[in-house]
Amino acid sequence: MGGKGRLHVSTELAGVLERIDALGGMLDERADAAEELGRLPEDTARALLDTGIVRAELPLSLGGYEFAPRQLIETVERASYHDASAGWTMFALRLMTGTTAAYLAGEAAAELFPDVPNGKHALLAGHGTRPGRAVPVEGGYRVSGAWQFASGMAHATHIHSAIQVEGTDELRVLAMPKSQVTLDGNWDVLGLRATHSIDYHCTDVYVPHAYTYVATTRAPVNGGAVYRLGLVNMSAIGHTGWALGVGRRLLDELKRVAAARTGSRGAAVDTSQFHAEYATAEAKLRAARAWANAVWQDIEQTLDQGELPSAEQDTLIRLVLNHTTSTVYEVGRTVHRWAGSAAIRRGPVDRFLRDLGTGTQHITSSPVVLQNCGKWLSGARPGARWSFLDLA
Repeated sequence: MGGKGRLHVSTELAGVLERIDALGGMLDERADAAEELGRLPEDTARALLDTGIVRAELPLSLGGYEFAPRQLIETVERASYHDASAGWTMFALRLMTGTTAAYLAGEAAAELFPDVPNGKHALLAGHGTRPGRAVPVEGGYRVSGAWQFASGMAHATHIHSAIQVEGTDELRVLAMPKSQVTLDGNWDVLGLRATHSIDYHCTDVYVPHAYTYVATTRAPVNGGAVYRLGLVNMSAIGHTGWALGVGRRLLDELKRVAAARTGSRGAAVDTSQFHAEYATAEAKLRAARAWANAVWQDIEQTLDQGELPSAEQDTLIRLVLNHTTSTVYEVGRTVHRWAGSAAIRRGPVDRFLRDLGTGTQHITSSPVVLQNCGKWLSGARPGARWSFLDLA
């Protein structure tokens, strides 16, 4: 399926999901070691990359799979079910790499993505909400800045960063070799420890204009309709899938805890209150997943018709992410309440709860974004349009 203006729906989804699931046991076994290391072991990261999970967001015209939005959600949901840090790392690398491939033109795209089917391409990590300074010079920019939360940086070859052009205040995104920045190595947290989401900085580094693109673009140079979503909407895809995968795993873990304790003396999981709360959590998670599917199905139809998402659809993308994240956080509280010692001892319940606590702090799910959604939907700002996470 696909064509000029049409949304490409890949036939590769089943194979990618099968390969991700085949790694589930390994991801579980290595999760504690990855936390101690502060990143995924190299062979673990390579095995995940070999599933095609990053290739899924690379343009078809460059040799990628170019998955549709709901296919992208499902792949990160599946990876995150097996390991929240692994899922987060892969969707971050995929987002930065896929959008760079879509929006960079000519020589830059050719250099960074020479042979995607054989895995010969750049991997990008970085951050975009606090732009660095870009001073225009002949052929490009002199860039200085400090950025945070570069998830997956341990596995990246190149940097993705937002910059603001001096004199025009235009926001652009750059791609440059990782060797041109200083990595701060300061990822010391309780959750998502294995994502290596470090800070980094650079001073007066030359970046050619060809290796930058307008941050708000919805006009891909490479690839099809999915890239008309733009960078921020593409980001929401990964975060939504991550939350759904984590929520599903936590409920399944609680089910295993309950099975092990049922029938023992004074078991809380034998009470009617537990059964009711488990059912409520299950309903909330399934409802959140169903609404996310409905929102993205509608957007896929818009993209397939050759159109851009409307202001309402842009609002719903942000709102469904916020709702999914907050719902999964509530599910996590239920799991914590009933899992007992499994929630505090080393193991999957403890790890996924810590990862959830960190993941829910991401700026894309902040209370301010929720407030802005309410302003638009309630009619308080009827003429406003989204500029990243703000109404303008």
